Amino acid sequence: MGFFRRKKKTEYTPTSWMIKRECLNLIFECAKSSFPNEFGGLLRVDTESKDTIIEVIILPGTISGDSHAIFQMHMRPIDFSIVGTVHSHPSPSARPSDADLHLFSKYGKIHIIAASPFNEESWKAYDYSGKEVEVAIV
Repeated sequence: MGFFRRKKKTEYTPTSWMIKRECLNLIFECAKSSFPNEFGGLLRVDTESKDTIIEVIILPGTISGDSHAIFQMHMRPIDFSIVGTVHSHPSPSARPSDADLHLFSKYGKIHIIAASPFNEESWKAYDYSGKEVEVAIV
């Protein structure tokens, strides 16, 4: 008797990403509110376009400190519109740490880091491998 292998369903990954201005502003306000600790959340896209980030989900039990935001991933909802993570850096650097890169590689397609002073000039987005990607504000 042979074993049957199921084909993996190919996941859709947009070639370009967008984020709603209101969502980005919420990220900045959450980061400012958590300062000097890090803020963390999950990113949700519009289910029709699949390339526009429209919402931030705050997971219950997220632990924030001055150099970390620890997600309780077992608390994430079963929701296929969640595509990545967002967190803040209290410093002016939006460069991912080794811990950030590890998180990126394990969960999601797009990741945003908002750095101090938490404005449109102080954030960057990365793919699962830590490569910087452009995200248009709409």
